[in-house]
Amino acid sequence: MKNIIAAAAILCLTACKNGNPTNSENGAPTNSVSNKNPETGTPNTEIKPAFEGQTRIKGIKTSTPYEASVIAENLGRPWGITDFPGGKFLVTEKSGFLYLISNDGKTVTKITGIPKVDDGGQGGLLDVALDPDFTSNRMIFWSFSEPYAGGNHTAVAKGKLSADEKIIENPQVIFRATPTYDGKLHYGSRLAFDKEGYLFVSTGERSDLATRPLAQDQTTYLGKIVKITKDGKPAPGNPQIAGWKPEIYSTGHRNPQGTAIHPVTGELWEAEMGPRGGDEINLIKPGKNYGWPTITYGEEYSGVKVGEGIGQKAGLEQPIYYWDPSVSMSGIDFYKGNIPEWKNNLMIGCLSGQKIIRLMIENNKVVGEEWLLTDKNERFRDVLSAADGNLYAITDSGKLFKIAQK
Repeated sequence: MKNIIAAAAILCLTACKNGNPTNSENGAPTNSVSNKNPETGTPNTEIKPAFEGQTRIKGIKTSTPYEASVIAENLGRPWGITDFPGGKFLVTEKSGFLYLISNDGKTVTKITGIPKVDDGGQGGLLDVALDPDFTSNRMIFWSFSEPYAGGNHTAVAKGKLSADEKIIENPQVIFRATPTYDGKLHYGSRLAFDKEGYLFVSTGERSDLATRPLAQDQTTYLGKIVKITKDGKPAPGNPQIAGWKPEIYSTGHRNPQGTAIHPVTGELWEAEMGPRGGDEINLIKPGKNYGWPTITYGEEYSGVKVGEGIGQKAGLEQPIYYWDPSVSMSGIDFYKGNIPEWKNNLMIGCLSGQKIIRLMIENNKVVGEEWLLTDKNERFRDVLSAADGNLYAITDSGKLFKIAQK
């Protein structure tokens, strides 16, 4: 024990002599790089990864001093956040309205006019996206669980923001992820416009054993990523595959609550929750099948196998990266802000994992992983690399965090 204490003291003195600053979040030397992945939990399954580096890659540590602060709170149940002109933010509240929040978080305005939502369970008003031509047409798009005869479904709607920025005018539903189902889980619901102005929409497979197989049924919209026009029609260039609905872009998804467009390549990346283990990051390609529930790196919550208990099968896509145990990721975004070493890194809000994960990606492979804000004990529902150069995050406790360089 004395030897261990002495060695630690020597390391500390060496760091002090070298003038290493410390990170405000955890006090660790900011220029340190750990080869040990931050995950220390035992995997739930014995399923082996398909390739080296697919899980538990080396750990990394941010060297730039940064700080996280709460700039707004008491926001109810926020789910999605996006930039708004003038440095403001648009945030959804699950019960069925929007917040317009000033850049400093001090001014919060309520926007109404959203059609009725089913906000039971995981449902409600979910994601939000501005029309790429918002400055000229003032159109806003949102996803929600729409109450319908027989249950509910994921739907996408659009409407015009009034001149006084207090109400959505002439709302209309442009897409419904049928079949309708009487359930409360796995709506997916992330929205992302590509560089051509077409809209990606993620949908869940509604969780239950009765609906799970529909993730592999291309005549339904459950467990899919669809790509549509601003009017809800199939986007030009979508896969033309016999038996597939024309809006479907990719299939075989479980509960994809995160989507983001890569700022350099323009490609769509996706995060989806596995069952117990098997949370995935995928690079989405048109016409590809991502395997759920045929393959997964997780298991049922009861501990039994999902299907055959396999992680690979010919013809089915592998995730770029996965976690076991689960981190329960939700919203994701690529970092485009002021901290140079974070540039183009994927930031991932985690729910039960209560952190933001930073993934360093090179040539479409994860080469480093860092866990941020683990001391906040918050369920991070969505993250935004904002136009002002900072990272923002909303939490299930109703807070808006700002993460900025010191």
